[in-house]
Amino acid sequence: MKRERILVLILAGGEGGRLGPLTQKRAKPAVSFGGTLRLIDFSLSNCLHSELTNVWVIEQYQLHSLNDHLANGRPWDLDRTYGGLQVLPPSVEGGDGKSGKSGQKEQGGFAEGNADAIYRHRRLIREFGPDLILVLSADHVYKLDYRDLVERHHACGAELTLVTTNVPHGDDPSRYGVVQADDDGHVTGFAYKPKHPKGTRITAEIFLYDAKRLLETLDEIAADGGKLQDYGDELLPRFVKAGKAWELPLPSYWRDVGTIESYWQAHMDLLADKAELALDDPAWPILTYGAQRLPAHVLGGARIEESLLSPGCTVAGTVRRSILAPDVFVAAGALVEDSVLLHGARIEGGARVQKGIVDEKAVVSEGARVGGPEEPTVIGGSAIVAAGATVKAGNHVKPA
Repeated sequence: MKRERILVLILAGGEGGRLGPLTQKRAKPAVSFGGTLRLIDFSLSNCLHSELTNVWVIEQYQLHSLNDHLANGRPWDLDRTYGGLQVLPPSVEGGDGKSGKSGQKEQGGFAEGNADAIYRHRRLIREFGPDLILVLSADHVYKLDYRDLVERHHACGAELTLVTTNVPHGDDPSRYGVVQADDDGHVTGFAYKPKHPKGTRITAEIFLYDAKRLLETLDEIAADGGKLQDYGDELLPRFVKAGKAWELPLPSYWRDVGTIESYWQAHMDLLADKAELALDDPAWPILTYGAQRLPAHVLGGARIEESLLSPGCTVAGTVRRSILAPDVFVAAGALVEDSVLLHGARIEGGARVQKGIVDEKAVVSEGARVGGPEEPTVIGGSAIVAAGATVKAGNHVKPA
């Protein structure tokens, strides 16, 4: 009996403009999360635990920052002689550079969306010859055994099975693809980023396709001169219209951290008394690439409450309800509250960081302020200090 061939495509090429300074010098999937992790670690770790070993990462923006982290797939047991991790840079697939019927160039330029990114690699996909294609985003925080999705796909006789969830509390469903489904999970309606959403059930941007039908549908859209950009423009609606799309509801934590607001909130979720997302679950660890460091050093006079400290940190001041990445330094007399400090950030004596995000190797000088207790829960964005920047003594960084 032929063994089913499953290809995983992780779409990791978006610019992540809504994350502001955090993605000016790095790819969005390489942004730090939870102190020691990167966003792409969730998709890759889920693949490892789901025993899926043919994983392709489609890159585009700031790809060097992501390649440094991927380390040929070693942390996720994907550095294999056969199969394993394959990194795909922006494609200049075939052709003579002339525009086709879709109006898009066959050669040169960046993909205009996730559906277009898959279409540009169609030749390589056909050569690989998968039966199923699992398409994932690289900026979502969740855990899922993808084998459950495969089982659901076969049980329904689907051509597309998509994972759904309820929009996180306080988030806006118009940011997402909004789904309607009947009691059996048959998808009956879909609207992509609608102005007036009908409900709060959304796609988690985890899609399992019949490989043949996915490639045929992409070809049909291109031939018809359709909108071959994001999955929600024409690709997913065609499967829904054909009556071949089904859902798998996700019963556990999920959050799209593609905005500053959601990025900050996801970190605060980790600090809840009963956090819905356990990063240290030995049965399903989230793995990453990184150097080994000594344990965090808590100096005399330090005060730490409800916080996560990564290896290599040194804390002499006060830290409350915050997450500190490796090598962060908080001096005596400094205050950090409700904040996220990334690798190597330095908070000097008398400085205050409240409801803020301080990026890698940034410095908040003595007496400077970032954010403040009067700021609402990041409506309009947290106060952010960009990577490598210095907030000079006496200055105050407020939300943008």
